[in-house]
Amino acid sequence: MDPYYIWISEVMLQQTQVDTVIPYYEKFITHYPTMHALAQAPQEEVLKHWEGLGYYSRARNLQAGVREVVENYDAQIPSDRKTLLNVKGIGPYTAGAILSIAYQKPEPAVDGNVMRVLSRIFQIDEDITKAKTRKTFEQLVYTLIPEDDASPFNQGLMELGALICKPKTPLCEACPLSHLCQARQAGKQTDYPVKSKKLKQKGIHYVAVVLQDDQGRYLIQQRPSEGLLAGFWEFPLQEISASTDEVLPSAEQFIEETFGTLSIKWSVCEETAQHIFSHLKWQLNVVQGKVLSGQVPSLQEKPMRWIAETELKDYPFPVPQQKIMKIARIAY
Repeated sequence: MDPYYIWISEVMLQQTQVDTVIPYYEKFITHYPTMHALAQAPQEEVLKHWEGLGYYSRARNLQAGVREVVENYDAQIPSDRKTLLNVKGIGPYTAGAILSIAYQKPEPAVDGNVMRVLSRIFQIDEDITKAKTRKTFEQLVYTLIPEDDASPFNQGLMELGALICKPKTPLCEACPLSHLCQARQAGKQTDYPVKSKKLKQKGIHYVAVVLQDDQGRYLIQQRPSEGLLAGFWEFPLQEISASTDEVLPSAEQFIEETFGTLSIKWSVCEETAQHIFSHLKWQLNVVQGKVLSGQVPSLQEKPMRWIAETELKDYPFPVPQQKIMKIARIAY
């Protein structure tokens, strides 16, 4: 199998369900069939093709890693674990998947599914949220993985975790390894894997400012090149407290600070949206405005621009922004 395609699929499958990934994967490799194609593509275009998959740092790191392989290794993905782990965006799991599936090397590919399966079979009591615990599972796999059958072994463990050895409702009767499972024999399947409780998600309230100029164009801005949703475009977001009294004043203040005095007809949308990240929970209020009079700058020197509604589809917008468009009745 092509190691480049394996690399893409494994990155997409991190924190995303297989059924969700398949159409994105097929579209992505059609558009970027070679590493050279992906390496040469503008990042904004790559983000557009990743749009909807979430965890967008994966796309940026994938492209950065591919560029590194093209430049430093003549577009040949290294078959040595140590070298491969030095490529940006490739961690132990992705390296193990590439090496075992593409190069048939007996290297472990330990993800959450694999740790769940092995923790139940061997009743391993180590907390899988701790980085050092992965080493425990990797060393265990090294003792189990067959020298000449690494690919089916690793893929079998992954599939077993995804389809049979499920987190809350394991299908033990259908499991080919149930007779070896120590957790099942003890009646403690759902006690494994051991995992410390997640920290409570931080809630943040925003006002999305959906503003149109006198030509009907929308104001959008690009997020910084680093951090959450880096490089994506958005209708400007202004953080507020939980009080709805701040919704309209916050929008007005943002526009005044950005453009000066403008005459704007405002309306506050009754519908709100919520978007949950792994560590954050966004509450989104939406304010729509129409410029009635006043000088509107062209914004050529800012990470902002005015675009027609028909142009929105050409820009990468993250899922929270797509929810805002739905509330504002904007076609995308």
